[in-house]
Amino acid sequence: MKNKVLKTIKTNNLIENGDKIVLAVSGGPDSIAMLYILNEIKKEEKIKFDIVVAHVNHMIRKEAASDEEFVKNVCENMKVEFFSKSIDVKKIANTNKAGLEETGRKVRYNFFEEVLKNTKSNKIAIAHNKNDKVETVIMNILRGTGIQGLRGIEVKNKKYIRPLIECERKEIERYCEENKLQPRIDKTNFENDYTRNKIRNIVIPYVQKEFNPNIIETINRLSDLIKQEDNYLKKETIKIYNEILIKENGNKEIILDLKKFNNQENAVKSRIIVIAISKLFGSPKNIEKIHIEDIIKLCKNNIGNKYLTPNKYTKILIKNHKIYVINQK
Repeated sequence: MKNKVLKTIKTNNLIENGDKIVLAVSGGPDSIAMLYILNEIKKEEKIKFDIVVAHVNHMIRKEAASDEEFVKNVCENMKVEFFSKSIDVKKIANTNKAGLEETGRKVRYNFFEEVLKNTKSNKIAIAHNKNDKVETVIMNILRGTGIQGLRGIEVKNKKYIRPLIECERKEIERYCEENKLQPRIDKTNFENDYTRNKIRNIVIPYVQKEFNPNIIETINRLSDLIKQEDNYLKKETIKIYNEILIKENGNKEIILDLKKFNNQENAVKSRIIVIAISKLFGSPKNIEKIHIEDIIKLCKNNIGNKYLTPNKYTKILIKNHKIYVINQK
């Protein structure tokens, strides 16, 4: 399995000489395998990098304190710097009237960023695997998704890297067993209280039994194909965006040629809108499909001065045969 992880690292340029990486380690099979494999690669390969470990105690399960102690002991034996934080996730979720799962994710990632900053690291490694990627694709399909949702979990997203993304869960469990790692097992993963657990424990096993025993590999191939086509569409849309662009006024305003915009296919128009808003705000700012459809309709019916405010940040103004995408912050 180490060779597979190493191939993923080299193919996607995940780790470079001089990197210092925060490893998110819960104590489960995935993150413990990642810790051992990256520690091996660090010692044996030509890539010169350093690692530290970050662990969050969510204070939900009674085993949480012993999970933390387990990861701490593993790091001490490896002589790897260890950072942990206990956070009452249930209390935060109740206070904010938010879901437990999403709250837990937020506090984890906030802590990873904190450790990254304090240790002067430059990357964060998450132990997502191929099964996680497939579960995410299925979740997105059930919620209703576009192409972006079918990409699943990315192997690399800015500072976040996922060295185990090409490994199946059964490979990881076998690696732990063969190396006598004895990772901690989170029993809540077998409870079907959350959507992901239902997909993992009910939907995928049913599909494997009744339709396609290789569903993990099949959906993973679909995800990779979607990624290739999406990347191509992104490149082509950027070319078109630059052709219809009249002016960019920093992060205040973007002006586009209305006629040239209207001549594009709707799929391209949608992407142009997302590009323009992302350039102003750094992200699409919760612009959804219904907002994009309204903007396209507004541009098509270009009679007089018309405007639309899809959210409190963004204003779309049609004036003098131009589209003004305005930052109202």
